[in-house]
Amino acid sequence: MNRQYKLLHDIEEAFDQVVEASGELVEICRAHPGEAWALDAPRPDADWLASALLDFWYIDGQDGRTTRPYVGLMAASEPVMEAVGRVNAAKHTFADTLAAIKDEDQRMIAELKASLPYRHPYLHDHMKGSGLARLHLKQCWRHIPAAEQPLQRVRLAWYTSGRSIRRVTIREAEQMLIGLGAEQPHVQIQLRALAGLPSSEPLAQVQHQAPLMRVNLFYEEPLRDGRIRRAMNLALPLFIPSENGKLPHHNQPPPFPPEERTRKVRSDERLEQEPFLRSLRIYRYKGVAA
Repeated sequence: MNRQYKLLHDIEEAFDQVVEASGELVEICRAHPGEAWALDAPRPDADWLASALLDFWYIDGQDGRTTRPYVGLMAASEPVMEAVGRVNAAKHTFADTLAAIKDEDQRMIAELKASLPYRHPYLHDHMKGSGLARLHLKQCWRHIPAAEQPLQRVRLAWYTSGRSIRRVTIREAEQMLIGLGAEQPHVQIQLRALAGLPSSEPLAQVQHQAPLMRVNLFYEEPLRDGRIRRAMNLALPLFIPSENGKLPHHNQPPPFPPEERTRKVRSDERLEQEPFLRSLRIYRYKGVAA
């Protein structure tokens, strides 16, 4: 068996395990219901959970870098928590196998997005009936968040100031500008500005991230490492161990993120306020002499 064939076989099995373990989790939640809350649903029951856990699809116009969130809290009995662990183990295997396929031959990915749904007819029929085109692989392998221990309270809040920063050289910035079209007047202006900088000056390209829900967990008892709280991003429902089926105290965040930035600019911000190369979202670092 050649390596590509084996990887395709492995990814098919891994996808089957993700789908089957997710379905099993839904049915165990149906048999062992606990309190539940969701940002976008008045009654987040087992059917809502199935929609959240089995949403593996791109929709028209969706940015491939983003995923659809399902913000919620689920009070979970021991059987439910064990089922969550099985789903996450299956997702971990799927992600590892997918990474191996990308390393082997990136061209195999497009085939997977189209072929894997056929292994589960009800998923394929749902995809066709809803006008959906292909799998969103990240939505397949993203893990279900779970608290390690019972919680005293939960605090949810929109985070709208996220960004990724990548250092670029003058040469890299120049090549990126030329790629936009060196004959364009606005590109020529930026090329001239770039030519006025020392060739050794580092620059920063900034990518602002979509708003996301952040959750702070406050534990009833300290974790083994002594922590009493933990923060995480919440893209899928958070499962919380609960012997009595009750949720811990939690706040009610607004249904949509604020339109404007809510955090003040940090006093130790290292980048200038205005982009130096606007077309590329490239900034200069403060205090760097030209």
